[in-house]
Amino acid sequence: MDLRKLKTLIDLVAESAIEELEVTEGESKVRIVKSSPNAQNQVVMVPQQQAYAPAAAPVAAAAPAAAPAAAPAAPAVPEGHIVKSPMVGTFYRSSAPGAPAFVEVGKEVKEGDTLCIIEAMKLLNEIDADKGGVVKQILVENGQAVEFGQPLFVLG
Repeated sequence: MDLRKLKTLIDLVAESAIEELEVTEGESKVRIVKSSPNAQNQVVMVPQQQAYAPAAAPVAAAAPAAAPAAAPAAPAVPEGHIVKSPMVGTFYRSSAPGAPAFVEVGKEVKEGDTLCIIEAMKLLNEIDADKGGVVKQILVENGQAVEFGQPLFVLG
């Protein structure tokens, strides 16, 4: 299981009401347990054969290692009102493949207009404009994975 999937799973557990998540993929098994609101989540990867053996040290460095990668992208965001992702998921500009996009650069939107859809755990979530304005820039490509708090649109 790659680091990106692990980070997504950690974020999903952190943002939800579930206390524990266990995922098996091939010979790998991952168990994420939310210990308390102030403590950091623990991730343990164990080969399938040793699923019931005592686990080694948790992989606590997985989440902090990905954080510095997101920091350099922040200065590239232009001025204006930034619409950020409220969740982790997959970004879609339209309601279905081949359908017209909800918004294009230069289009005027009102507060409450649908800007995009983010798919998270097979649920489609419409993301609405929290402020009116003109779409200056779309910062994410269609079908791209997005993180919580990642800038999606710039409104002017």
